Amino acid sequence: MRMRHKPWAEDYLREYPDIVDIDCQHAQSVSQWFDNDHPIHIEVGSGMGQFITTLAARHPHINYIAIERDKNVMVRVLDKVRAQQLSNIKLLCNDAVVLTDYFLPHEVARIYLNFSDPWPKTRHTKRRLTYHTFLNIYEYILATDGDIHFKTDNRGLFAYSLESMSQYGMYFTKINLNLHEEDEGDNIPTEYEHKFAEKGSRIYRMEAKFHTNTKKS
Repeated sequence: MRMRHKPWAEDYLREYPDIVDIDCQHAQSVSQWFDNDHPIHIEVGSGMGQFITTLAARHPHINYIAIERDKNVMVRVLDKVRAQQLSNIKLLCNDAVVLTDYFLPHEVARIYLNFSDPWPKTRHTKRRLTYHTFLNIYEYILATDGDIHFKTDNRGLFAYSLESMSQYGMYFTKINLNLHEEDEGDNIPTEYEHKFAEKGSRIYRMEAKFHTNTKKS
């Protein structure tokens, strides 16, 4: 997500070290950042934070972590966290490639991937968040029964992700080819989702897990 450059963004984020981590201060100690042992759910690429802050408000007994590398975007998430006085959410201003620097093996109970950049050109395949190198990272940090929840409006990315995950050895517990027609009432839309749905775009969603016997220690 690209937003207008805010020269004050980093200074603002650094004013709240109890909520925001910019310099890997909590590497290998994320659980200690919270004052409880509740399950940890993360969203990789949180955008402006509507999805994850709504989740955090609804589920106070789950610890949430929003991961967004763009400081100009992350300030919007911080604004929401502060406005709602959410104590069960932390923000990592960093890239998904460093997740194993932050989390211990099997420390995360769920990963959300919502409307990730599709990187449609073949030469950019490795940047897709469901490319096998990222799946390897997720497998490392996910709990044995942990899962990935994925949503997109991009049919090509959805098809690619199904194939990539299947080839990696994952299996699917739910697949929705038109989420807004099949929604059971518990879907939380993101900012992008509102935008695409209003234009009539179909929203694709799936839930996936790793087979236990492929887990790495």
